[in-house]
Amino acid sequence: MASVKPHRVVVLALDGCLPFELGIPQRIFGRAADAAGRKLYEVVTCSVRPPGPVRTDADFAVLVENGPEALATADTVIVPASYELGTVYEKGVLTPELTAAFALLRPGTRMVSICTGGYVLAAAGFLDGRPATTHWSAAAHFQRLFPRVKVDAEVLFIDDGDVLTSAGVAAGIDLSLHIVRRDHGTAVANDVARRTVVPPHRDGGQAQYIRRPVPEPQTATTADARAWALAHIHEPIQLRDLAGQEAMSVRTFTRRFREEVGVSPGQWLAQQRVERARQLLESTELSMDQVAREAGFGTAQSMRQHVLTALGVAPTAYRRAFRATASR
Repeated sequence: MASVKPHRVVVLALDGCLPFELGIPQRIFGRAADAAGRKLYEVVTCSVRPPGPVRTDADFAVLVENGPEALATADTVIVPASYELGTVYEKGVLTPELTAAFALLRPGTRMVSICTGGYVLAAAGFLDGRPATTHWSAAAHFQRLFPRVKVDAEVLFIDDGDVLTSAGVAAGIDLSLHIVRRDHGTAVANDVARRTVVPPHRDGGQAQYIRRPVPEPQTATTADARAWALAHIHEPIQLRDLAGQEAMSVRTFTRRFREEVGVSPGQWLAQQRVERARQLLESTELSMDQVAREAGFGTAQSMRQHVLTALGVAPTAYRRAFRATASR
């Protein structure tokens, strides 16, 4: 079998970068491998200056051995968060160094941001007219500074095709796993998640992490209902069934569920059904009708509508794409 050149991910380390976010791409993409153990990504870190030290927000610097010319070789560029964005954060304008660095990008390069790295993408114009997210605490400022961006402060990440943005800190892990899943399928992403000891898919959005003015004491959760739903995902599930698992009224359950998970029970259930369909489409020879029943959609037409909305492709096209990936 002819070798496949790994997808090149270039991580842009800016002064004031957060070491945790800076290390996410290497940890996630660097662990992704095919069934034969071949690495699927090559991860390179670069600076906007010639090779040398880059300040972090900790009490140490990192030695970056690649200058901005590495951006010209990237298939995907990732911009992690920084606390020293200067005019990017204050005025929404790129620094001369960043302007020169981005001029090296090849057309079609996939652009990704983690947390406040989205400010850099927005200042460069990559987010104009697009949906995007950032850390919830910065969302209002981000929206004022970049009014042409459609900011959603409640989600963990947004995939807009060739431009992807994530919320704060660990949401960079969620987005990176999503990209691996999108590129190479659920099995590869789940393997990386297991090795990293993180969930392959985190429920809800960042709305669940926002501090409320008067937090309501909670003595019960919706965790048992979610576990029950996953065990019965192939069956018709009504809101009253979920509420009954926690001995709550539908109204109380719905409110509690949204507080804990960040989305409504119906939205969460649809997400889980789509994930189950993806797994079956990638790993089985079941017909579309059978996949739809196993994932709880009932009919192939219903599944097609949900998968198309969530993934941007029809189930048949999704299966073809990942069979082609697996055969390489």
